[in-house]
Amino acid sequence: MKTLLILFIAIISAGFSLAQSSYADSLTQERKKHSEEFLTKVLNEEERKIHPEICFFPVNQSFLVEADFVKEVGPAFVMPMSKERTVYYRKVGYLSFKINDTLCKLNVYQNLDLAGKKAYKHYYFVPFKDGTTGVSTYGAGKYMDCYFSKKAKKVKLDFNTSYHPYCAYSDRYSCPIVPAENRIPVAITAGECYVFHD
Repeated sequence: MKTLLILFIAIISAGFSLAQSSYADSLTQERKKHSEEFLTKVLNEEERKIHPEICFFPVNQSFLVEADFVKEVGPAFVMPMSKERTVYYRKVGYLSFKINDTLCKLNVYQNLDLAGKKAYKHYYFVPFKDGTTGVSTYGAGKYMDCYFSKKAKKVKLDFNTSYHPYCAYSDRYSCPIVPAENRIPVAITAGECYVFHD
């Protein structure tokens, strides 16, 4: 009986380890693809000299969390941008979750230009700042893309997929400014990191 129990635990552990490895490998491949496309299609030659590669924190599954979603639809508003550009958003609700026993809350937004398009039916925008902002990540914050139904009560958040706006690498772009209420009191050492330049 004891031997069977040890064998069962070993099988479960091996399966868990394999799942972790598979997740990390898959994300690493996605990051590689993203980097190649970003460096060749988004940045120009001069910008690539300053940013020859995209920096990422190591994959960390503790930043893959389940959040409670509370629907709370607000009116349309013009999202402040880094350069003059008029883009309408609306708040659709908020996500609450814990990171290392610290309760965090992030508002969720919908880009109204995309809202009517079928491919973006369940797409929502979650910009945020955290304890790494301006230290090991871009000073203006990071973004996360989420896909879920408005009827959802629980949403999986993967901060390993969080990324910097184009503005972190080029001043040719106009990017949404992270709303003040979307600052969380923990350090999210996941997703893109940033190498600061003079």
